[in-house]
Amino acid sequence: MRAIWKGALTFGLVNVPVKVYSATEDHDVSLHQVHNKDGGRIRYQRVCEIDGEVVPFSDIDKAYDDGDKTVVLTKEDLASLPAEKSREIDVVEFVPSEQVDLLTLDKAYYLEPDSASPKAYVLLRKTLEQTDRTAIVRFSLRQKTRLAALRVRGDVLVLQTLLWADEVREAAFPALDETVRISAKELELSASLVESFASDFDPSEFADEYQDELRILIEAKLEKGDALDTSETFGDHEEEDTGGEVIDLMEALRASVEKSRAARSGGGSKTSSKTDAAAKAPAKKPAAKKAAPKSEKPAAKKKTAKAS
Repeated sequence: MRAIWKGALTFGLVNVPVKVYSATEDHDVSLHQVHNKDGGRIRYQRVCEIDGEVVPFSDIDKAYDDGDKTVVLTKEDLASLPAEKSREIDVVEFVPSEQVDLLTLDKAYYLEPDSASPKAYVLLRKTLEQTDRTAIVRFSLRQKTRLAALRVRGDVLVLQTLLWADEVREAAFPALDETVRISAKELELSASLVESFASDFDPSEFADEYQDELRILIEAKLEKGDALDTSETFGDHEEEDTGGEVIDLMEALRASVEKSRAARSGGGSKTSSKTDAAAKAPAKKPAAKKAAPKSEKPAAKKKTAKAS
């Protein structure tokens, strides 16, 4: 696997350097569109609706249309946004695992420790296991701010992006508002039917039959010689410097706990503490320098926990 993102998982003053990998992959057979007459590849071109010319990808910008006017957003405009400048996965809160609605779970990623010692990584993993809690985190990936659930799968920390609250549709079905009477006998028979199908789930026992049959069909056509020459029909066509002063992991944990207790004793609510944290966000801007090339040495302003 190849890492798609590198950064640091942070909670309190604890900093856990990690590499991010996509945890899933698509196994579907890739199919193209072709002309049924001669098998020629069908290609789509980016054509400008004003001058009718084919536009190269390098000359394409994005835009927002409100129905009356179009706002063009250049590459420079998008690059000025702060989303991709942060290389941190910030823990917002730790919640009971059962409170994470499965409907909101989206893309999954594996986190690998990216330091000489995985001690801080293992500590967080064991803490999540023992407390039966899931960490809710925020981070930026591919020009988008994302909310995610950090949980444990075996010995690995898994980051699973979450849909935003307004992305989950409300299920409002009139038929369910009606009163339905279920007799004890009906419920008993239904439960009996469920029991007859009862088993332990093993994903490896299931296969995508359509894709299997599709591959067999393709192989049969190839063996039969029922294929075209592709060239005739398709045409031609190092490590980032984490920087920062290293401090003891236990010291970072102790300081974070004391800071959290002090905030609670001061009568601050979860909402107000988050607001205060957001107000202090500008102080975290130096972290953006972590994404700079090797030739640039980021200012070592932020303390990171020693992972050994």
